[in-house]
Amino acid sequence: MAVCGPKLSMCCMMLSVWGVLQLGLMGVFYYIHAVSLAEDVPAELPEEPTPADIEQFYKDLDAGYSQLAYNCWIAAGMYVAVLLISVQQFRANARL
Repeated sequence: MAVCGPKLSMCCMMLSVWGVLQLGLMGVFYYIHAVSLAEDVPAELPEEPTPADIEQFYKDLDAGYSQLAYNCWIAAGMYVAVLLISVQQFRANARL
């Protein structure tokens, strides 16, 4: 049963493929703690840090990187679901 047309389903397929690739790779880069993504990690260092503050900062940074990696992978999984629905809709329109 076709719910959307062939153009919309093709557009959603292309956007989904792009979303899966981008978010999957971003998840990998967060997982390996890419320095270029450090600005997006929610961890702050006080103005005059003590050694304990620095240690806590590194723990927060590791937890933030991991959480952002999992968030990217969850979003990529959601894009996979949209991709599957779009493929089904495209095939349903091709049969008509």
